[in-house]
Amino acid sequence: MLKKISVVALAGLIALPSIASAGSSNDVAAQIDRLTRELAALKAQMASMQEDQEEAFEDLEEKSEAWDLASRFKFYGDFRARADWNTADVPEHYTAMNVANGVVGFQAALADPTFFGTLAGNLALAGIPLSTAQQTSMGMLLGTSSPTTSVPDLVALMKVMTPAQRKAAFGAPDPASDADYDNDTIWTNRFRLNMRVKATENVEFKARLAMYKAWGMQNNPVDYTLNGGPHYLSSALTGFDGAMTRQPSDSALRVDRAFANWNNIAGQPIWFSIGRRPTSDGPPAQLRLGVDQRMATPVNYMDYPFDGLSVGYAYSNLFGMEDTPGRVRFCYGRGFESGPTEDGDGMKDVDFAGLSWDVYKKGNRFLNIQSFAGLDMFNVPDGIDFPNPIEYANYLQGNIVYDQTSQSQNLLLDRKTMGNIYHTSMVYMDKVNDLNYFFSAGWSRTDPRGVDEMGTGLLTSWWDEDYDEAKNGYSVYAGIRYDMSDLGLKLGLEYNYGSKNWIAFTPGHDDLYQSKLATRGNVYEAYLIYDLPTGEAISKYAKTFLRLGYQHYDYEYTGSGFWLGEPIDIDDLSDDPLNAQFYAPVEDMDNIYLSLDVFF
Repeated sequence: MLKKISVVALAGLIALPSIASAGSSNDVAAQIDRLTRELAALKAQMASMQEDQEEAFEDLEEKSEAWDLASRFKFYGDFRARADWNTADVPEHYTAMNVANGVVGFQAALADPTFFGTLAGNLALAGIPLSTAQQTSMGMLLGTSSPTTSVPDLVALMKVMTPAQRKAAFGAPDPASDADYDNDTIWTNRFRLNMRVKATENVEFKARLAMYKAWGMQNNPVDYTLNGGPHYLSSALTGFDGAMTRQPSDSALRVDRAFANWNNIAGQPIWFSIGRRPTSDGPPAQLRLGVDQRMATPVNYMDYPFDGLSVGYAYSNLFGMEDTPGRVRFCYGRGFESGPTEDGDGMKDVDFAGLSWDVYKKGNRFLNIQSFAGLDMFNVPDGIDFPNPIEYANYLQGNIVYDQTSQSQNLLLDRKTMGNIYHTSMVYMDKVNDLNYFFSAGWSRTDPRGVDEMGTGLLTSWWDEDYDEAKNGYSVYAGIRYDMSDLGLKLGLEYNYGSKNWIAFTPGHDDLYQSKLATRGNVYEAYLIYDLPTGEAISKYAKTFLRLGYQHYDYEYTGSGFWLGEPIDIDDLSDDPLNAQFYAPVEDMDNIYLSLDVFF
């Protein structure tokens, strides 16, 4: 535009001599005056246009800076719609209320001085008389100054009797019948949004928000306890911090992960990280979840979102061996904050501390070993209420009045520090051609420290004479996945086994009903992943697939997924009232799932 204006002005000036020769001096003067005015107007227009261009350039520079700031933020995420079909078998068993009512009645009967004789006579009539040794033992217990002041005292008296005699002493309560519980369909939606941004060259922030809910519900439909059905303990604790965002609840978008990393400290391969940790869906979970990349730091036996920090170091050569890359981290976190306590008495904070060591990580080959301790573990997690059946039975029989402020009359199991739990596990993964495979193993050990008001401790219960002894548990886990890339198919098989005293830290598991890696028994799983032909990927995060799977749980002992109470053989639940369960146990369970996963 400027060039055109200049050409017009120059043409006018060139034409001046011709104009001068063509007319009078007055005409020439008029023409010059007109051209002068036009030239002045053109100059003014040019100045205005130049000012507009400068403002446009300044606006562009400001927008460019804003665009540059915005480009630091990377957003990506995933959505999953899933349908499950589930059936579970509950065996015949004594319930805690069965036993609680019997214990309270037993305690009341002890006030009668003829109790011992009446009991002995009734047992004799039932064909299960007390032996001479039993009568001597019971006589000694009844002869103490206060033999019935607590549940452990009563249990000591009952332990003198055989299971059959205990049934008769309790008024022969009938155990709950076996039952089948089915859920023909349950649909869930899960949405997760990731964010990643750099604050400085070596400091970055990462976060993930998550919403996970069942169709038509704003709570967790997996927990059937209120309906008297089976209690899937490791799926029902949705108020527990370690299960938030990991089990269906409501439609709220919550913080699943949020942490800051300071990398390359002092120019060395050292980093520091703090915040809500990326500690769920660890290896080898990525194989069956269909994402093909590591999603968390610890081995999947530690599936527990918690708040904490880590300090790590990466290396290229292990113990002088060339080209052996790996990294090691020290991790610390808090699992429960007790708050202020009077003179330091009462509950203690629950802390985690340990090491996670990627011994070797190159290509598809991966070896990790981790070891940690859960210190000052609680009996009742934060946000959860467990009923106290003894208090409740006394309340129903009119022996106590409900008092929310009284530990002995609030009808709840009061929170108590129970001791420490130690945990070590490893995983080895690799791929040969199209075959992925892994092997993992875990070991757990308790360090119990007393019992709670129900006489229950870490893997111990009322009748366990070794309540203060450490208990060891173990687990093995193995699987394969065969990839048929030309067909977009992946076929997988997995198996895991947990022993009687096995403890897994998996409240953040991704199994809808029960953490399979917490199972005290066997779990078999087969799955198929089909990459949908949905066209070219728009970004490097894009992935869309269907996942179809079947799981069979075969429980051998009770209490899978928790550390409180002695595990009882499933086959012995109806033999003895002292084997009573707080919640209906599951003997075996089958689950079929189908999900549509969209990563973007």
